[in-house]
Amino acid sequence: MTEVSQMKDASATTADASFAEITQRRRGRIRRYFYKRPRAMDAVVILCYVLLALPTIISSIIDGKWLVVAILLMIAAALFFRRQFPLQVVLAVALLEIAATILNPWGSNVSAGLWFALYAVASLRKRRLALVVFAAASLPLSLLYLFMWTSPSQMDNLQDLPENFHLINNIATAASIMLSNLLATGIGISVRQRREHEAEIAAWAARTTQLGKVTERNRIAREMHDVVAHSLTVMISLSDGAAVVVKKDPDRAGEVLGELSRTGRAALADMRRVLGVLRDDSGRPAPLTPLESGQNLAKLMDGFRTAGLPLHYAHAGPGLPADPAFELTVYRIVQESLTNVLRYGRSLSRVDVQVARDGDLVTIDVYDDGRGTREGGSESVGSLGTGQGIAGMNERAGIYAGIVTAGPGKRGGWAVHAELRWNGEKGES
Repeated sequence: MTEVSQMKDASATTADASFAEITQRRRGRIRRYFYKRPRAMDAVVILCYVLLALPTIISSIIDGKWLVVAILLMIAAALFFRRQFPLQVVLAVALLEIAATILNPWGSNVSAGLWFALYAVASLRKRRLALVVFAAASLPLSLLYLFMWTSPSQMDNLQDLPENFHLINNIATAASIMLSNLLATGIGISVRQRREHEAEIAAWAARTTQLGKVTERNRIAREMHDVVAHSLTVMISLSDGAAVVVKKDPDRAGEVLGELSRTGRAALADMRRVLGVLRDDSGRPAPLTPLESGQNLAKLMDGFRTAGLPLHYAHAGPGLPADPAFELTVYRIVQESLTNVLRYGRSLSRVDVQVARDGDLVTIDVYDDGRGTREGGSESVGSLGTGQGIAGMNERAGIYAGIVTAGPGKRGGWAVHAELRWNGEKGES
């Protein structure tokens, strides 16, 4: 993945809607309403149960079976607490259903209370427990109907009833109780699994967002290090040089001060571009693409020459790939290497920069003949260095399956060698 892709991925996490918002939109208007108002959903559940039990309630009132009416109303009241106490509600509803069945075997609401109670258990508890509760709550009521040999009085008056009609009817009723309760439990299990899946995706999205933020912070920190460290080092060298030559050669001092001003403005532009990722006062999308740095190597060399480096540049092979991110990586590695030379090098008579391309391999070599300890050495204490330059170059090279090595040169001085692999024409690996 290139640096441009990383920047786009990081910015997408903040520009797009959050996973929670997407989930909310997928629920639809009615589901969103009840999702935000669980008590309203509880009221709907109770209303549905009352409607299912209404024929039984009316017939019980006509027959004077007020205890059945009270039991049915108790089941409706118990369902209001199914979220807070799902297991207790299942137990209470199962017992009340058995009592209502004994008092009125042929009511229209057979097992209806258990549907809602078992669904609540399955949607709030683990699947194994939900299945155990389903079996424990359904079997007593099913067995009661299976071995009950009574039927409505109006059926007793019908002629030509098939033999074993009551047994067949009882078996069918017991089977319907088991199947309907199993269906309610299955729906609850499905809802719980969907919620768990959404929670896992939400957690993954949160981790991805956090990773994107960390990646973006690292990118900004790396860019800021390169911009500030390079610019300040060059500007300090230029100002020191201007102070030395201002009396002897005013024209030369003017050139140095002009370069100092250009370096400062370039650094300010770079900082605005980098920090534009964090804030854009104009309200427009912040520019996230890197600078066109492949053609700016010559200007970079001129700036270091003005700062006093005896710099020699050579390029071998085809030109660099026309990819802004890759060009920026080459630019920053060269910039960081020369900044370290300017900062730490002593008694310099020659600094060489060589960039070569051989197929997919791009190599960068920066070496000098001076003396002095580079980043991380004892003599760097108190300098402008942070010790992060070489680490930053390795991070940049790693994006292109490359490496950066730095150490004392074979002929003295310091040498930096970088290798980058460009696979753009073949597809990124």
